[in-house]
Amino acid sequence: MSPNVTQLDNNQPEQSEQSSVEKISLPRTSESESLKKIRHTTSHVMAMAVQKLFPKAQVTIGPWIENGFYYDFDSPEPFAEKDLKSIYKEMIKIINRKLPVTHEEVSREEAERRINAINEPYKLEILADIKQEPITIYHVGDQWWDLCAGPHVDNTGDLNPKAIELETLAGAYWRGDETKAQLQRIYGTAWETPEQLAEYKRRKEEALRRDHRKLGKELGLFIFSDLVGPGLPLWTPKGTLLRSLLENYLQQEQIKRGYLPVVTPHIAKVDLFKTSGHWQKYKEDMFPLMAEDEEAKALEMGFVMKPMNCPFHIQIYSSELRSYRELPMRLAEFGTVYRYEQSGELGGLTRVRGFTVDDSHLFVTPEQLDSEFLNVVDLILSVFKSLQLKNFKARLSFRDPESDKYIGSDEAWEKAEGAIRRAVENLGMDHFLGIGEAAFYGPKLDFIFQDALEREWQLGTVQVDYNLPERFDLEYVAEDGSRKRPIMIHRAPFGSLERLIGILIEEYAGDFPLWLAPEQARLLPVSEQFLDYAKEVAAKMRAVGIRAEVDISGDRLGKIIRNAEKQKIPVMAVVGAKEVETNTLSIRTRASGELGSVAVTEVIDKMKNAITNFENF
Repeated sequence: MSPNVTQLDNNQPEQSEQSSVEKISLPRTSESESLKKIRHTTSHVMAMAVQKLFPKAQVTIGPWIENGFYYDFDSPEPFAEKDLKSIYKEMIKIINRKLPVTHEEVSREEAERRINAINEPYKLEILADIKQEPITIYHVGDQWWDLCAGPHVDNTGDLNPKAIELETLAGAYWRGDETKAQLQRIYGTAWETPEQLAEYKRRKEEALRRDHRKLGKELGLFIFSDLVGPGLPLWTPKGTLLRSLLENYLQQEQIKRGYLPVVTPHIAKVDLFKTSGHWQKYKEDMFPLMAEDEEAKALEMGFVMKPMNCPFHIQIYSSELRSYRELPMRLAEFGTVYRYEQSGELGGLTRVRGFTVDDSHLFVTPEQLDSEFLNVVDLILSVFKSLQLKNFKARLSFRDPESDKYIGSDEAWEKAEGAIRRAVENLGMDHFLGIGEAAFYGPKLDFIFQDALEREWQLGTVQVDYNLPERFDLEYVAEDGSRKRPIMIHRAPFGSLERLIGILIEEYAGDFPLWLAPEQARLLPVSEQFLDYAKEVAAKMRAVGIRAEVDISGDRLGKIIRNAEKQKIPVMAVVGAKEVETNTLSIRTRASGELGSVAVTEVIDKMKNAITNFENF
């Protein structure tokens, strides 16, 4: 079936608690030419201040980033957090001098001469990477300059020092290469107004409160172990239950829609990924080849851990000749894949080295492509509705025709991109174009979710692929008896379980919806004499599928209530003499507060109904 109007309404964000007048906008750098100039100039002012205070420090790169800027330095004197205050004070002096920021164009030879004159070898490497000429230089007054393409403000006096903050120190390798020099990075942020800076800091504090790494530990969902290795989470019983709930939910939805479950290995011969093109185009992101000996390694013969599931599903499809009557064939797997992320890029659950994708690959005829694509979008929207994710938009992730990272013919790409355009236009979906965001084998429709702090995350994705069926020579027998090539649709409503759970923890601030909470109800006996009654009620709840536990600690009532609240249990039921006598529970919920005395049967019925309908109690 195709998505209906009510499902498409999920694209509209809920009204903010703040009025539109009070809300302070915090655009990303890429969305604001003004902020781009401010942040680029502020990074130069910061580097100038650093070199004034630390004359031996050499500058490397200093780009703007979406919420600010950074600069990397090679300094024999290690920076300390207290130095940020001194650097900021020096920046204010530079700003208050209202120095002009001027642009100059020079020849490559002149740029090289100037760099050698100030003994800045990193600049020589940067210069070598600049292909266009003339070379552009920006000066701050007549005392400091750097290779730069801009843009910048006209004068340092255009910067507001009360809208600038130096945030943190970090380590960074030159060129991101662990074999090269260890640099010191200073992160900062700059805004147009002090009010924007204050709002940015408020959101940062709220982000810390919601940090899934902190909450995941407090709620007992997952851990990391130095002995296991970075980027490889270990799931506790509660976290495993949460994963299972999400998997079971999607599996049931997929069964309704005709998906067929499959299971594939974690490793494969490298030849599989040579055929798919992953080895040629994705090798740097894969774990190293496992070869029997050095000769096999030199010949690139051996096994690799899979970075994606699609080549495996293709093998299942091609294991026998398919008829058009078997299509569409929808193969689905919760498949764990492995990416060799750099250690500095890892971040809790949102960037890991091993993660589980709710992966599916649909093999369809050309006539089935549009309807199957719409059905996948319908599934993704249904998932978002159940997860109470309402603020998202669609990105048409197309190839950059100037890039050489893609495989396949122009005709195949045009067909695939056309199918995605038709889908979003037919649905009337709010969408935007992302040139260069396509996978190397095909374009995508990515769903970009904006969380409670207005940060953006990619969740669901659906891709059209003409190239892998061509590379693997896939066929089906058409109605007229001829052999034809199927088209593949790759899709993942969650994206990955790890990232999704990390995002959900932060979006809900640990307060999971009732249906998704690992522990849905906790019975809180006032004293030990009411323990048997509490256990009896919990057993009745568990018998009908409600995940209920009893606090058996024997602590005072105030403490067990606080513990349940800290664990963010959706439904808390206090049990005392009155409740035993009247066969009731004194209900307190996180969603609705105190509900008072409610009959046990009514509590169970209402909880069952709320869970079934993905609602809170």
